[in-house]
Amino acid sequence: MRFLSFLISGLSLGSIYAIIALGYTMVYGIAKMLNFAHGDVIMVGSYICFFAMMRYNLPPVVGVILAVIVCTILGMVIERTAYKPLRQAPSLAVLITAIGVSYFLQNAALLLWTSSPKVFPSIIGNGKIQLGELTISHVTLLTVAVCLVIMFVLTWFTGNTRMGKAMRACSEDKGAAQLMGIDVNGTISMTFAIGSGLAAIAGVLLCSAYPTLVPTTGSMPGIKAFTAAVFGGIGSIPGAFLGGLLLGVIETFAKAYISTQLSDAVVFSVLIIVLLVRPAGLLGKVINEKV
Repeated sequence: MRFLSFLISGLSLGSIYAIIALGYTMVYGIAKMLNFAHGDVIMVGSYICFFAMMRYNLPPVVGVILAVIVCTILGMVIERTAYKPLRQAPSLAVLITAIGVSYFLQNAALLLWTSSPKVFPSIIGNGKIQLGELTISHVTLLTVAVCLVIMFVLTWFTGNTRMGKAMRACSEDKGAAQLMGIDVNGTISMTFAIGSGLAAIAGVLLCSAYPTLVPTTGSMPGIKAFTAAVFGGIGSIPGAFLGGLLLGVIETFAKAYISTQLSDAVVFSVLIIVLLVRPAGLLGKVINEKV
């Protein structure tokens, strides 16, 4: 029964990683850049929801919607001001800029909200379901359900809508997509908007499950979600989903059966082993480039 309990906890944590990883993988798949400020957008969304519920006594649903709106706008602003001018720049310049944006958001949060930890209220209460000796919290069920819904909606969106097909076209060849009349800049901005909105949802779910909020809340989950995206095959939506779930389960079992202090080392060791065997990730595709 303990094994099953750890498995459910791992799936819950993995669902959060998967939602964050979907934002990473969409931006990389289309813009071919790593947005390392993504983890800090998670933190901003968590603070927006926190203050909406605690200071203004708004319902949790309204707090989540406000967080999604603010993070969506923030993602588009970051893309327009920090990344768009570097569209043709070397990847190293973009990477350094992303790290700079990350530190800017963290320090802005320190100035606005101080470094004192805040206790985040659960958006769905502290209810639990008892199945014999197994206890499952409502937050766990909500997290897994939201992750599955987001996964299916994104898969449908990218395969059946005009914007989704434009994103796939930009991912394949931006130059050809532009010649076919697709607004590449607008498509990339929309990708950042969707990824940032998902980051807000992930931040609220993360803080509901682990209710401590500080300006660095999104840093480590952001890194682990990026690891999950690489694990599953960065650029692949099903890969980000699978990678996130597996990473959460591996981390939870490592904490339970090996050591809480060595769990991160186990997670990254598994990633290294997988990439040695499959460099493109579990569901990633190896692309041969003509020279």
